[in-house]
Amino acid sequence: MKRALLQLLLALLVALPGLVAAQAIDPLPFKDHAQEVRFQNLTRQLRCLVCQNENLADSNADLARDLRHEVFGLMQQGKSDEQIKQYLVDRYSDFVLYDPPVKPSTWLLWFGPGLLLLAGAAVVAVTVRRRSRAGERPARVDSRLVEGASIEQGDDW
Repeated sequence: MKRALLQLLLALLVALPGLVAAQAIDPLPFKDHAQEVRFQNLTRQLRCLVCQNENLADSNADLARDLRHEVFGLMQQGKSDEQIKQYLVDRYSDFVLYDPPVKPSTWLLWFGPGLLLLAGAAVVAVTVRRRSRAGERPARVDSRLVEGASIEQGDDW
């Protein structure tokens, strides 16, 4: 009897994390499968403002849950995807979008990595050029060694 109770407790302890993870994202009452797919696509395009490296669909943060409910509510009001995104951008700036628009305020975000890559390539090119020029200089040769004298013969330097 004790062994069966122990096995039951062990099974519950093993299953508990899975049950908690399964309840992390609230089920929402979608009208149909198409609305659920639209919601999932939309929340994958939006960034979690807490996690920053996760989208709203994958994040377990409280704010992400609240934003998912906000998106769902806006969908229920008949708002389009663009209207929902614009609402969130107005509230949280372009940072909420995983694919922000190209405009002067986001140029650094879009072109910064390329500029850093070009700057790094320029530094490497300059360094390689300097080292190759340093290697081309003829080494200073002592005329006594060229004429056949050697250190082993005891010449004074």
